[in-house]
Amino acid sequence: MLKKLIVSALAAGFGAGLILAVLQITLLSPLILDAENYESGRKFHYAGVVTEIAPDHNDGHDAMAHAAEAANAATADAPTESWASRSARTALSTTLTELGFAFVLIAGFGLAARSGIEITARSGVLWGLAGFGAVVLAPSLGLPPELPASAAAPLHARQLWWVGTVIASTAGIAAIAFGKNWAIWGAGIVLLALPHIIGAPMPEAYGGVVPPEMQGEFVGLSIGVSAISWAMLGLIGGYVWAKQPD
Repeated sequence: MLKKLIVSALAAGFGAGLILAVLQITLLSPLILDAENYESGRKFHYAGVVTEIAPDHNDGHDAMAHAAEAANAATADAPTESWASRSARTALSTTLTELGFAFVLIAGFGLAARSGIEITARSGVLWGLAGFGAVVLAPSLGLPPELPASAAAPLHARQLWWVGTVIASTAGIAAIAFGKNWAIWGAGIVLLALPHIIGAPMPEAYGGVVPPEMQGEFVGLSIGVSAISWAMLGLIGGYVWAKQPD
C-alpha cells in the first residue's frame, strides 16, 4: 500500500505540477508582471485611462512623475531577473506545491480504499474537484486571489481564516460525501457555511493601484487554473492508483 501511495502521489504531483506551471506562466505571470508596474509607479490608471510614466514626465502630474522617478531610481541598480529564470522558479514552486497536495489527496485514496471504496481515474477527478472546492473555491469566496498592490487585511488574520476555512470545508465535504444520515449531512452543511458566517478579514478601506478589470481577470483565471490542476491531480492519481496491484 505504501509503494502504491508514493508512486501515485509522485505521478500526480509531477504531472499536475507541469500542467499548472504552463498555465501559470502563460496566463497568470503576464498579469502579475503588469501589476508590478502599477505597484512600482511605472504605470497608473485614472478615470479609466492607463498611462505609463517616464522619469522626466512633467505635464501636470508632478507627484506621479516624482513617484515614478523614485521607483525607477530604487530599482535601477537591482538585478533584473530574466523571463527564463522567473519561469523556472515558478515551475519549481508549483510542482512542489502540487506534490504536497498530491500526497494529501492520495492519502485520502488510501483511507477510502481501506473502506472498500474503489478508486479509478473517473472517481479521482471527483476527489480532485472536492479538493479544489475545499482548498481554493471556498477560501476564494472570502479571500479571492490578489495581484500585487491590492488592498488586504493583515496577513496573519488572512492566514488564520484561510486555514480554518480549508479545515472546515474539507470536513464538511467529507461529511456530505460519506455521511449516512441527515444529522451528518446537516453537520457538513454547517461546517461549509461556518467560515463565511464568521466572515473573512477585510481591509480597513478598499483601494489599490491596479485596474479593477485586471484584478477581476486575475481572480477568474486563478480559480479556473486551480480547478484544472486539481482535476488533473485526481485524474492522474486515480489512474495510476487503479493500475497498480494492491
